[in-house]
Amino acid sequence: MREYILLLPILFIFHDMEEIIGFGWFFRNNPMIFDRFPKITKAYKDYTTAGMALAVYEEFIPFFGISLLAFYFENDVLYSVWFGLFLSLAVHFLIHIGQSIYIKKYIPSLITSIICLPISLVILINSSQYIDISLSTVLLIGGSIMFMIANLRFAHWLMHRFGKQLG
Repeated sequence: MREYILLLPILFIFHDMEEIIGFGWFFRNNPMIFDRFPKITKAYKDYTTAGMALAVYEEFIPFFGISLLAFYFENDVLYSVWFGLFLSLAVHFLIHIGQSIYIKKYIPSLITSIICLPISLVILINSSQYIDISLSTVLLIGGSIMFMIANLRFAHWLMHRFGKQLG
């Protein structure tokens, strides 16, 4: 299990660098996205690269923190939380692939999502054999996923709140 632990923050960084670098270019060169998809307008109306970088940094903290703890203090609780975080990242990759298919256009995050999703699935399948499945494990994994959903909302709030001030 230990050989997989630090791959979580590494895959996260690899993927989110594409997002940070590409989304400013994407919105400048695809204004029709805002007309065709008003929810995107709401989610990214105050977008700045600095705001996006802040949001990514905030999201990175739990991925890195839990991975370090699980790497150094091997136990079922940390492994379960780590697994839930990794599962949420894999779903994140799947969502980006779906978004690109839905809008019928490349979005910054597609290439790394395509690369990282199969790697993530292999890691999740291989690491699942080390986790003792019990009610508490399922609750910890589910709680981790719920935490990451809430954390993503907080990261988007940070991006909107401080993006213009940072940029």
